[in-house]
Amino acid sequence: MGDALEQDGVARTRRNLLSKVPQVTLAFWIVKILATTLGETGGDSLSMTLQLGYAVSSLIFLGFFLVTLAAQVASERYHPVFYWAVVVATTTVGTTTSDYLDRTLGLGYVKSSIMLFCAVVAVLIIWRSITGRIEFEDITSRPSEIFYWMTILVSNTLGTALGDFIATTTGLGFERGALVFAGLIALVAGAHFFTTLPDYLLFWAAYVLTRPLGATLGDTLTKSHAEGGLGLGRIISSLVIAAAMVLVISLTAQRQRLPLPSREASDEGAASD
Repeated sequence: MGDALEQDGVARTRRNLLSKVPQVTLAFWIVKILATTLGETGGDSLSMTLQLGYAVSSLIFLGFFLVTLAAQVASERYHPVFYWAVVVATTTVGTTTSDYLDRTLGLGYVKSSIMLFCAVVAVLIIWRSITGRIEFEDITSRPSEIFYWMTILVSNTLGTALGDFIATTTGLGFERGALVFAGLIALVAGAHFFTTLPDYLLFWAAYVLTRPLGATLGDTLTKSHAEGGLGLGRIISSLVIAAAMVLVISLTAQRQRLPLPSREASDEGAASD
């Protein structure tokens, strides 16, 4: 029994060492919400404050996404800077892409939300059909990594549309919209602790919901008082959020990498027993 538990612990440690994504902890979700809020304020900084427009801003952030993704894919294991840079890139390109679909192409929040939701479900179904399982922590193979980032990119784009829909179309406003999504995330957390629903399903549900939470929080900070916001500058808000994100990552997001016991050490321990 003891040997089995020890072997299971060694296997888990080995998977953690090889996995290219962080373990899902409270710190993970704090950084994720900061990243999604930064995506909203950063995306609006280029498209609105600097008046580059949604199409040009989307192309700029898409280039940023491709560069950071290349660094993430090229790394052999989890690297906090590479990982969270890609997450921020997906939130910024998701913000401008969603705004382009909603406003420039005139699809509106409802149609674009439905379309993007179907896209998220389609990616997850294809992921499961090809690899046999949907992961969120144990990302060690190239196919799983590709589907992982595809899901994040589409889900963050969906989250922007959902946030705008709840805050604008329903008339709830940004602050009450943020409370709605915070409540939904709390329900998902409750389902994690008190139900037997699959962890991967709850993870991706929470991942989608943190994006509109960040979007509504970002709009609460930067929209004018007339629009129901606090009227803070987009660029300044983005810099402050980025600094907070870096601080949390530096303090809490470093993975504990314990050395695997060597075969010789294991043999010596067995001999002593």
